[in-house]
Amino acid sequence: MAVSCALFLTACNDSNTQTDTKVETAADLSVFEGCYTVSHDEPAQIKVSQQDGSWVMQMKEPASAKRVWDNPEPLEVIENSDVPQFFSIDPDNVDAVIGRPDRVLVLAHVKPVYANIDPLLDSEYLSYIYRGANTIYRVECDDVNTDILANPHANIIIDNVNEAS
Repeated sequence: MAVSCALFLTACNDSNTQTDTKVETAADLSVFEGCYTVSHDEPAQIKVSQQDGSWVMQMKEPASAKRVWDNPEPLEVIENSDVPQFFSIDPDNVDAVIGRPDRVLVLAHVKPVYANIDPLLDSEYLSYIYRGANTIYRVECDDVNTDILANPHANIIIDNVNEAS
């Protein structure tokens, strides 16, 4: 009888039960390494790279600067739970978020499966730049100066189509 009571008490002991613990895996920030632009047919404007073990971003300089990229600015990991502050996407559909410490620039990588089924996304990358969010495109990095401060409409002439000749 004592043995059966001991077995019964042992069977009721919760010390051997496993608890469900959710283990957060570190985001793979290597998905951000490269250059980005706002349109497929424009040169790179932002470069993200790893330097001395830290992630940094650089912006393309105007041609007058005598260099292609500005000084590296630090980037840091942003938690997926903060995604709604920057993007209107469910954080479960994002696999990595990185941004400047001042949050003026935040980049998110959307899971490829979700990017393929959401008709509003035509890229796996989202950018938040000072209160505005949009998709951006990963492009080849280049070392060509671009006059990003030039007026793109400077040489456009608009004729009145209703004008009688």
